[in-house]
Amino acid sequence: MLNIYNTLSKTKEVFKPLDGNKVRMYVCGMTVYDFCHLGHGRSMVAFDLATRWLRYSGYDLTYVRNITDIDDKIINRANENGESFDALTARMIDAMHEDERRLNILPPDLEPRATDHIPGMHAMIQTLIDKGYAYAPGNGDVYYRVGKFVGYGKLSRKKIEDLRIGARIEVDEAKQDPLDFVLWKGVKPGEPSWESPWGAGRPGWHIECSVMSTCCLGESFDIHGGGSDLEFPHHENEIAQSEAATGKQYANSWMHCGMIRINGEKMSKSLNNFFTIRDVLEKYHPEVVRYLLVSSHYRSAINYSEDSLRDSKGALERFYHALRGLPIVAPQGGDEYVERFAAAMNDDFGTPEACAVLFDLVREINRLRESEPQTAAGLAGRLRELGGLLGVLQLDADDFLRAGAEGKVDAAEVEALIQARLQARADKNWGESDRIRDQLAAMGVVLEDKKGETTWRLAD
Repeated sequence: MLNIYNTLSKTKEVFKPLDGNKVRMYVCGMTVYDFCHLGHGRSMVAFDLATRWLRYSGYDLTYVRNITDIDDKIINRANENGESFDALTARMIDAMHEDERRLNILPPDLEPRATDHIPGMHAMIQTLIDKGYAYAPGNGDVYYRVGKFVGYGKLSRKKIEDLRIGARIEVDEAKQDPLDFVLWKGVKPGEPSWESPWGAGRPGWHIECSVMSTCCLGESFDIHGGGSDLEFPHHENEIAQSEAATGKQYANSWMHCGMIRINGEKMSKSLNNFFTIRDVLEKYHPEVVRYLLVSSHYRSAINYSEDSLRDSKGALERFYHALRGLPIVAPQGGDEYVERFAAAMNDDFGTPEACAVLFDLVREINRLRESEPQTAAGLAGRLRELGGLLGVLQLDADDFLRAGAEGKVDAAEVEALIQARLQARADKNWGESDRIRDQLAAMGVVLEDKKGETTWRLAD
């Protein structure tokens, strides 16, 4: 039985889909003005894990993750680059998809873009105006009337009276209340715009997700997710405008993943510790980065450091060493490991405990690989199966353990030296055998001899 921590109730709840076995999940995606940073990767991997486990558990999942392809940052960056906003977003969307593929992130079922849903935004805004939850002051803008929505703050536990302290209205705004937020922005010189009942302009950020989610999944759906930084104000505002427009509960359960910290500090451009996904993948194997992201619980902060990446690499090497040399067969045996893994994942996607099960399985494989190789091979198949639910351990073991060798050593030269060493050992020329091993070690190559076979990998 799956339990999920619901940010709305601040408790773990037994997960019960609204419609039988069908699950509808919406996750706030990227604002595509730049390359995805590691925090984006954390969110994408977190909900990829949820997707994999929900489907493995037998749910009929529809996973929607939007793209924000118009906002202030996009317009400013496009102007800086001297290009159109849609040319910029097209490039960044392609780059995002490339990053996802490298991190073994499954694509969402639907990936709506804000600019494709402008008419739907007009319709929802007009509904809010008709119901008294929004107003158009006549300057081209439309604002949401926060004070009218009785449940405002129920997600973040913030109180309107506290939020008003220190809030103010900018000189060029026509708000009735400092807390009111924009639904539609009147056109400004040099900005892209769309015609609307209130004049040319473009949508505010919050209305985009309310419209895209309800368009794709209906007025009420099962799970809404995103980073913890979106809880307020973005998700709070989504609830307010969606529930005011439809009169129904918006999302049944809210999931928020934790942030990335760099050497114990918040990731920030101002601290010069800001890394894009592709920055990190230039130095580390994609599976090492993914394992770092899955081995911590999705709600916790992750500390990104050289030490944590070395730990992730070491963990994967231990897994792949257990798989190495065993035939690839269907999973057999190990039911107790499957049960423990499932118990961990059903407890709010408890990946740290699930990873601990994989380590226990590795110990059993290593214990049996000499005495019961068939049993060990079946358990190795089980290890690959469970690892696949975390999005790891699907590579050839030798390929992973030799990753990074290209450009550092000549694989053909290494293989030739290994054959020469094997011949020297067959001739009982131990001095030559040792000399070749030392030569390979100087090249950064580690040899492993097992049952008359020699395999190799790069030293750490």
